[in-house]
This record gives sequence, C-alpha cells and structure tokens, in this order.
Amino acid sequence: MTDMNQVVGSHDILMITLDTLRYDAAKLEEANCPNLCGSGPWEKRHTPGSFTYAAHHAFFGGFLPTPANTDKSTHVRLFHSKNTGLRTDPRTWLFDTPDIVSGLQSEGYRTICIGGVIFFTKKVPLARVLPGYFQESYWRMTFGVTNPRSTEHQVGHALKLLREADPKQRLFLFLNVSAIHGPNHYFVPGARHDSVDTQRAAIRYVDQQLGPLFDAMRDRGPAFCMAFSDHGTAYGEDGYQGHRLAHDVVWNVPYREFFL
Repeated sequence: MTDMNQVVGSHDILMITLDTLRYDAAKLEEANCPNLCGSGPWEKRHTPGSFTYAAHHAFFGGFLPTPANTDKSTHVRLFHSKNTGLRTDPRTWLFDTPDIVSGLQSEGYRTICIGGVIFFTKKVPLARVLPGYFQESYWRMTFGVTNPRSTEHQVGHALKLLREADPKQRLFLFLNVSAIHGPNHYFVPGARHDSVDTQRAAIRYVDQQLGPLFDAMRDRGPAFCMAFSDHGTAYGEDGYQGHRLAHDVVWNVPYREFFL
C-alpha cells in the first residue's frame, strides 16, 4: 500500500485516465500492454461516475475508483480532504483545498492537463471546467477522439513540456487519453462499428504510445503513476448502448498504480 505522504513533495505524479476503457477489454489485453501492465495486472474497481464529466469531478476531489468487493477494511485512499470528520489512514495524503490539483499546487507542484475528449476541449464554458482545475491546460484537434493517432500527439506534447520543465520542480501531469473512447473501430481494419474487439485494439495502440512518456518521467526522477478508466461503455449488453447508464460494463473499470 502506497504511503502518499512519502510521495507528495518527493515524486512527480502522473494521472492517466483511459477514457471509456472497459474492465473486460483491459484484462483481455494485459499480456499485450507491457507499459501499463508490465509490473502487475489490472485491478477491478468501481468508478464513482458513469461518464467523463461526473467521474473526473470525483477524481479531482480525491475519490478515485474503489475496489470492486465488499471488504473496504483494507482499502486505503490515496487522497482525502482535511477536516471532514471522517477517520483517515496515516498513509493517506490530506489536502486542505477544494481538490487535489490545487492541493498539490499548494505543495509547490506545477499542474498540467493534457485533454482528450470533449469535456477538455475548452470550446464552450462547460468544456473549460475540468481543464480549469490546472495551472496549465492543453487541447488540440489532434488530441481528440476523431484522430487515430491522438495518443501519439498527446504524448508528443507532454514530452515537449517535460523537456522544457524545471527538473527541480515537481510536476502533477494529468493525461486524458481519448483513443479508447468511440469512435475506435478504425483500430481494426475493415471494422465499421465499435466493439469490445476494437476497444482492445485501441488499448494496444495506447500502450505502445505511453512507453516514451514513462521513460521521460523516469529520467526526471522518481514518479508515481495512477492509470485507470473513468467508466466503461456498453456495446449492446442487455440492450444498452454507450455509457451514462447503470450497467456493470460501465461501472467496472481497470485500475493500476505503480512507481516509475
């Protein structure tokens, strides 16, 4: 179990949301994702929100996906707001701000958001809310869901920022990966519709692109990474399509945390 009080201040922190990745698709591709799963398997967790906007508000408030079991006694939250009256574990990092982003900023972190799906585009007021948590936020058309090379472009921008960053200042880098979100059928030649199979191909693509980012974070010094899905999506199960609905394929998400 990670002691976040030993992490905050001494490590860069990397948070990656693999937008719309289903737990079953992630598990089926573990062996083909050496960057994300080279040091261990995905953990099955429950998301606090059934679509991007809701889930990310919870994440930035310190409410990450929780273990998908009934035994909560062994679960230690990484982040928790101070003075809520609730008991917390000594390994939980307590923040005295409205969210973990500004909390890390108050500890001297430079906070950076590299957006992906529509809620990070900043094109309309609603799409400026989530990026607005950060000191710096970036979005380009090439980062979005319609670009088959979106993760490559997102990682390329992150690498540019890392090269120019002060090596003495800790970073909180957040990356919302858009490639797994629909449309993802173009990752399987000839496919015309999104499916579990096309999402599996998308996560394989994403994993390949994340390698250089992980290497660059290692080069900067110690880093702590959280990689997880914000929600899943339905491809016809019980008649459901999409997300923002209550179904196991939406609520069950893959989660990993590891050191670089």
